[in-house]
Amino acid sequence: METKRNFDQFKVNLNEGSSVGHVIAIMSGKGGVGKSSVTSMLANKLNKEGYKVGVFDADVTGPSIPQAFGINDNVRGTKEGLMYPGISRDGIEVISVNMILPNKTDPVVWRSSIVTGVIKQFYTDVDWGKLDYLLIDMPPGTSDVPLTVFQSLPIDGIVAVATPQGLVEMVVEKSLKMAKMMGKDVIGIVENMSYFKCPDCGSVHKIFGESNIDQVAANHGIDTVAKLPIDPQIAELIDKGLIEDKNPSELDPIVSKITSL
Repeated sequence: METKRNFDQFKVNLNEGSSVGHVIAIMSGKGGVGKSSVTSMLANKLNKEGYKVGVFDADVTGPSIPQAFGINDNVRGTKEGLMYPGISRDGIEVISVNMILPNKTDPVVWRSSIVTGVIKQFYTDVDWGKLDYLLIDMPPGTSDVPLTVFQSLPIDGIVAVATPQGLVEMVVEKSLKMAKMMGKDVIGIVENMSYFKCPDCGSVHKIFGESNIDQVAANHGIDTVAKLPIDPQIAELIDKGLIEDKNPSELDPIVSKITSL
């Protein structure tokens, strides 16, 4: 109980005009595993099921969510001093550091205190309206930003993203252990780039070797694992800002867990 009271002092609240049903964090132990693409596709699937969805790009130094959704405009302010999120083609709300920079290729060279302050502001000072789900695209690792998100925001569940390599599996376990330390529930694991299915003959190839992710999940009491194939179309759609055209059925078990919260 002492830990819970200590965390309460860091909590921040939405502005009066906003409400969010559930906040889901998508995290990974290391970069390069496709966490942002998984976040984008989960948001798209929830949106297509009729839910009102927002995506909070907390990967401040490597923001990519606006690109995936084809959002190029900067944020606008409200008369109350809040920020309007960007709106994707199909109605998904998005906020990202790239939407406040003069040039989206400008580097974010900020001290951690500034970064964590911006993270809190993107939750409290954005006019989210009424959302069913807010998905947070976390930066890789287990340091300042994930700690700030877990302590300050009302996280209802975590989706961990990994790839089949043994190194990644080891690092994703660090994320799972951090979630447990912070008292957060991991509702599922997505193994991205799990295999390649030949479009001509249908044979399955384990490009990155055999996976141990099912055992990792079992060790942590996680009963939902989704395995996404290597799909060059995903990168192509993200480059074109058309991720809303991708709706992979492999993510259905994760979506079911999210909507059952």
